[in-house]
Amino acid sequence: MEKICVVGLGYIGLPTAVMFANHGYEVHGVDVNQKAVDMLSDGQIHIEEPFLQDYLNKALEKGTFSVSTKPAEADMFIIAVPSPIAEDKTANMDYIRAATESIVPFLKKGDLVVLESTVPPRTVLDVMMPILVKSNLEIGTELFVSHSPERVIPGKVFEELVKNDRIIGGINEESSKRTQVYYESFVKGEFILTDATTAEMVKVMENTYRDVNIAFANEIAKISDNVGVDAWEAIRLANHHPRVNIHLPGPGVGGHCIAVDPWFLVEKEKDLSQIIHLSRNTNDGMPQYTADKIDDILKDVKDAKVAVFGLAFKGNIDDIRESPSMEVLERLKAKNLRISSFDPHVKENKAAFQTQSYDEAVEGADLIVILTDHKAFKDYDPKTLGETMRHKAIFDTKNAISREAYEEAGFTVYRLGDGKGNPKN
Repeated sequence: MEKICVVGLGYIGLPTAVMFANHGYEVHGVDVNQKAVDMLSDGQIHIEEPFLQDYLNKALEKGTFSVSTKPAEADMFIIAVPSPIAEDKTANMDYIRAATESIVPFLKKGDLVVLESTVPPRTVLDVMMPILVKSNLEIGTELFVSHSPERVIPGKVFEELVKNDRIIGGINEESSKRTQVYYESFVKGEFILTDATTAEMVKVMENTYRDVNIAFANEIAKISDNVGVDAWEAIRLANHHPRVNIHLPGPGVGGHCIAVDPWFLVEKEKDLSQIIHLSRNTNDGMPQYTADKIDDILKDVKDAKVAVFGLAFKGNIDDIRESPSMEVLERLKAKNLRISSFDPHVKENKAAFQTQSYDEAVEGADLIVILTDHKAFKDYDPKTLGETMRHKAIFDTKNAISREAYEEAGFTVYRLGDGKGNPKN
């Protein structure tokens, strides 16, 4: 049985590892987080993703999945570590370098190295290749290298790992073909082969497109607030046009993709990426815009308390990486408001003022603010929520709840970009 070594067992690496372990390969997972390694060794998952526990259980039962903090010899090495941005908005390649360095002692003739992390264009050529040559293997004939970026969404990772088309960019044609053979074990989508730098560019472009689109939606929301139009309804109607697909506004953009990847292009070509740069700044400015709206709503309330609902960057997951909710909390703190925060998916208190009880969060509150569109929030009874509040008001930044139901329960309802019920009007 051929062996795969996966370096990085986070939101992408772990699902990929257990998927391979359930489709004919022996997989050795590697992570520098000892707690995560210990949990996985005991059969416990350290991240939330539907079906992940089932896939892990099956792999452990088969004996095809092991885990440690160190790599091991394998036939294929997958690097799936973070590629965050630094404070100056430049790419931090430290994790990519460290992961690549870690596998060099284990490389042998005929091995394949695949980078799955989303990275700036030319990372394979300029960052990884100078490290991989230390293996003393001839790149392209004795050691094969490619970039095959993940294209999945949290909450539907396993469905999309199978169904989505797969981009594979090798340093040569043989590298691409060898990579395809491995992924064919479970991918049902189309395989699209290209070169490594093009594959890197494609993935960054995909997320940048979405960021620019969301920035447009956020501008529409701001304009709609001022001119008395419901942006959500206007966007819905505009999207009936066969060539229009406007995304939805919100309190900002989070996650380790859309909020990060556009900066890779800005860093590479600042003078040529002005729309991308402006869009990033627009979306990064939404937490402050949201906090200002909240402050305006509560301007006549003495010693106001805000109950923030939703800390994850996206609905129905526990991932708080780059979440705009965290920035909103900081902005509210700077305004000297009393704050509580709650998220039904974030089981450990990782954010400021967080509680594990929504009852505790809303007690004595003057305003509930919804920052994440978790399904659970749609199911809450507004009458119950309002029982212990000092003032029954809610500000929905994600169009996540029924305005009518909350108004019937006696709430004053505000919604980002709805053009009505805003203090400004």
